[in-house]
Amino acid sequence: QVQLQESGPGLVEPSQTLSLTCTVSGGSITTDSYTWNWIRQPPGKGLEWMGDITYDRTYYRPALKSRTSISMDASKNQFSLQLSSVTPEDTAVYYCARKVAGVDNGMDYWGKGTLVIVSS
Repeated sequence: QVQLQESGPGLVEPSQTLSLTCTVSGGSITTDSYTWNWIRQPPGKGLEWMGDITYDRTYYRPALKSRTSISMDASKNQFSLQLSSVTPEDTAVYYCARKVAGVDNGMDYWGKGTLVIVSS
């Protein structure tokens, strides 16, 4: 059974960098069968895909590309998100999720999500 768990600070000050880590258990993140994704949901709004990573490439949502970095630590079976220059509009529940590569069926496994508030 694959499990994903987000971790990181729940409060970030404006202009700082938001950093979250997703720890994956029950399967390796270095397989090319899946992509590993970050998705967020601001209060009262819909889900927003931020980007994904495989062992050999990353993709980012164009509107967030200049502020987003996703990386992978294969030795810990983790992947991470960094979002720079945050504003209160970046307040959201952040999810990590797995998607079958090459199949447009959405995410098959999700973390529980972690609320990040951007405030001074």
